[in-house]
Parts: sequence; structure tokens; C-alpha cells
Amino acid sequence: MAFLLGLFLGVVVGVGLVMGFVRSENYRSKQRSELAATVAAFSKMTVEDSRKILPAQFYPSWVVFSHRQKLTWLNLELMKIWPYVNEAASELIRTSVEPVLEQYRSAILASLKFSKLTLGTVAPQFTGVSIIEDDISGITMELELQWDGNPSIILDIRTKLGVALPIQVKNIGFTGVFRLIFKPLVEEFPCFGAISYSLREKKKLDFTLKVIGGEISSIPGISNAIEGTIRDAIEDTLTWPVRKIVPILPGDYSDLELKPVGILEVKLVQATGLTNKDLIGKSDPYAVLYIRPLRDRMKTSKVINNDLSPIWNEHYEFIVEDASTQHLTVKIYDDEGIQASELIGCAQVRLKDLQPGKVRDVWLKLVKDLEVQRDRKDRGQVHLELLYCPFGMENEFSNPFASQNFSMTSLEKALKSEVNGIEAEIDRTTLRKKDVIMRGVLSVTVISAEDLPAMDVMGKADPFVVLRMKKLETKNKTRVVNESLNPTWNQTFDFVVEDGLHDLLILEVYDHDTFGKDYIGRCIMTLTRVIMEGEFTDSFPLEGAKSGRLNLHLKWAPQPIYRDT
Repeated sequence: MAFLLGLFLGVVVGVGLVMGFVRSENYRSKQRSELAATVAAFSKMTVEDSRKILPAQFYPSWVVFSHRQKLTWLNLELMKIWPYVNEAASELIRTSVEPVLEQYRSAILASLKFSKLTLGTVAPQFTGVSIIEDDISGITMELELQWDGNPSIILDIRTKLGVALPIQVKNIGFTGVFRLIFKPLVEEFPCFGAISYSLREKKKLDFTLKVIGGEISSIPGISNAIEGTIRDAIEDTLTWPVRKIVPILPGDYSDLELKPVGILEVKLVQATGLTNKDLIGKSDPYAVLYIRPLRDRMKTSKVINNDLSPIWNEHYEFIVEDASTQHLTVKIYDDEGIQASELIGCAQVRLKDLQPGKVRDVWLKLVKDLEVQRDRKDRGQVHLELLYCPFGMENEFSNPFASQNFSMTSLEKALKSEVNGIEAEIDRTTLRKKDVIMRGVLSVTVISAEDLPAMDVMGKADPFVVLRMKKLETKNKTRVVNESLNPTWNQTFDFVVEDGLHDLLILEVYDHDTFGKDYIGRCIMTLTRVIMEGEFTDSFPLEGAKSGRLNLHLKWAPQPIYRDT
């Protein structure tokens, strides 16, 4: 009986195990089929579909949606014809680049020429292509290119001391985006009149310099001079907005050439909360500003010693060649004397975000690297005042010197204006002009303050405001309002300003104590707006304070004079 019972239970358990295994396999097979169907559905999704399912803010920072298509077929064909391209391009590069190198060679070099130039056996790789849909009069194509080549490039260098050196350029690594513009479109084959090409974006350019038979580091300054010459030559001859034009059909293509389109006026006002780079004392900051990183187009401010909130109040002008793609770059450095300066932070402003003819006051957050957007460290802020003036534009400026209106193409220089019958204009033969000195009376009414931080034990403050012009020693101050975080003053002060466009109004808020005063915060502002508008009322946040705003009314009464420069 026991044998039969055991046999029966064994059969039942065995059948149950087999049925469970079959059921499990069927379930896993169904799951695999559903997963395959899901993967197939995802593979058919477009970028727009994925963005609808999962908004951009939920993607990790390393996910990038590219609009560029792959070019495997083009790379295969380029590898086949590369030996012929190498022969043709080497001579073209030699004849076109040598004059540019000579133009940008450093002062310590007497001459710089190619003695050998071949591009090697490794062809560049095109990693993507995209079409830019922003111009109906032509076709714009961007090709992303990567090249880790083995070229043979030898430069014959001669220094001012008469020393001749053969310098080898090796280990070249390049990644960038080339732009091709087929324009204008015509009704004659091949349907476009010319091709323009340019280096739209230079993501990476690395190379090594080596003295043949020696070590380049043994000659101080040579390596930096040659590297700077090469980079400047590339920037000024090939990097966008510079473009090379190749005519395909006969015609006048001068409109495609690089031309200045306007002037960007920049006032570097101040910086606040800069990171301290010194172990003893504070950083000695200065600023470098540029649109194109060429040595003769970069502007450098003065050094402010031992200050993490420097005030510069310096004015610069930059030539703009393509407002739709160019940026203004600001880099703040800590001056280290004879040692290399240390970068504190940098920032950029897109010129296309500026309204032509309108002054824009901006505070820019400093970051470590403009290419890396995940910088969370607070490196400080820089304060700029920007004005973009396109050539030929009738700006909406009112003449601050007289009652009538007239056009101005520059904020700080009147190239041609008339005041009381006196004409100030450029003398085309001597290139002399008259600078306008914005002399006048500035009336400042300190109306009130709001939401000041508590400075006393009882949660109150006894605030007052000290007013001064940066270039003047004269100071004024309001009365003290006791036990108030929202004081009202309604007091007016007048300042005789000798040069309004180059001066600053500084208002500092203090808490009055029996034995002194405690600093609360400050407002620093240029006079540009009040000079242009004549009069305005506005609210300004307090710098250096946890909270608080000042309500002010400003009025300007001009008294213009001229100075020959």
C-alpha cells in the first residue's frame, strides 16, 4: 500500500513539476515577445516622440540629441581618394597659410616658413552632417569632422638673434564643425553661384612642437610664440565668421565676403563675490573681453589689487561681423605677477539676444568652463552694460546735449552732431575727432527702501543711505530712520558730474548704531540710462545683502562740452 501511495505521489509531483516548467517557459517566452515588440516600437520612435514621452528635464546631463546624420559612405570614399587629396591640399595649404603665419608671427621670430608639408596617410573622419534651415537664398550645410592624423609638417624658424631652428609639428588632434554655404541659388546648373566654407566651431585643436635633434623647452618663449602664431592664424583666416569663397559661376560675390555689420559697446562695471585664489590676502582680479580671440582684438582691464568685489567702470568697443552667431566672452583672472594668471571664471553673452540700439544691463554668473554646463560652484558675478549699434541704423537715442533729436551710432563718441551750431565730426584727412564729455547735474531722490535685513537684536534696523560719485570726493547721506525695515526718506541730492559716461553713482545702506555703523548693502549704477532718458524712477536690489531694495528717482540736466582727441 505504501509503495502504491509513493508511486502515486511521485507521478503527481512529477507531472506538476513538468506543468510548472512548461508554464514558466511560456510566460518567459511571452515576456520576451512583449519586450521585443516594445524595443521594436522604440526603435521606430523619432527624437520628437521621445521628448513627448519624457520631457528634457528628466534626461541625465550626458544625453544629447544630435541633429546630425552619419556619413559612413562619405568616409569610405574619402579614404580612397585621400592620397590625391593629400597631394593637392598640401601645396594649397602651403601657399595660402605661409603669408598668414608671417603676418601673425611673434616679435621674437624673424621668419617662419614651411620646409615640408604633407597631410599623411590618415584621412579625416566625418562624424555627422546637418542642414541649417535659416536662409531661403542659399543652402547651409555643417559637417562635423574629426582628425587624428600623422602629417609631416616641418617649419623653418629663424629668431631675431639669428638662430635657425627646424620645428616639427606632430601629434595633431582636431575636432570641429565645418560650414559650407551654397549661395546664391541660380537657375543655371549647378544651381548655385559660389561655395563659401568656414570653420564654424573649433571643439579641439591639439598639437606638439619639437625641435628636430633637440628639445624646444631649452629655448624659452619659442614654443609659446609658435603656438600662438598658429592659433591666431587659424582664428583669423578660417574660423567663423571668416569664410573663404570659391566662385562656381561667373558673377560678383562681394556680398558674401566678411564685413563689419556694427559696433558692440561694452562697459565693464564691476564684479561681486569672486572666488579667492590666494592663500594670503585676496585675489587681484582683472578681466579679458573679446568677441574673436585675436590678440589685437582682445581687451584687458586694469588689475584691482586685493579685492573680491572690484569696480572697474571701463568702456570698450568691439567690431561685430555676425550678430546672429557671435558671442561676447568675459574671463576674470587673478593676477599672479610674473607667474601665469589663474582663471577665476568666465561668462558669455549671445549678441543675438541684444536689442539693437537699446542699452542692456546684465549680471552674468561666472563658470569654470563655457563648454561644461554642470558647474554648480559659486564663482561670482560680473556686471556689464551692453549696447549693440548696427551700421546704418537710426537709433532711438535722444540728444542729451540739446532739445532736438538726432541719430547717434555710438554712445560715447559723437561722430557727427550739432549743438548750438557747433559741428563735431571726424576729420577724414587726419582721423581726428571730438569726444563728448557728458557734463551735467544729476539729481538723486532717495525715496524709500523695502525688505531690509534685520540688524538689531529686536529684529529691526536704523537705516540711512550714503551717496557718492566714484570720481568725486563729495558725499551725501540721508537722515536716519529709526527701527524700520521699510524706511521712507524722500530726500533729494544734487551732484555736479564732470564726465557722466565714465562715472558711477554708488549708494551704500548702513545701520546706525550708538558707537558706529553696520554695513547692510549697496547699489552701483552707471549714468547711461538717466543720460539717455533724462529722468526715471526705478527699484534696485541691494548687493551684498540677504534682501532689500532701494527705490530711487534720477534726473539729468545736461551741459555738454567737447574735447579734442
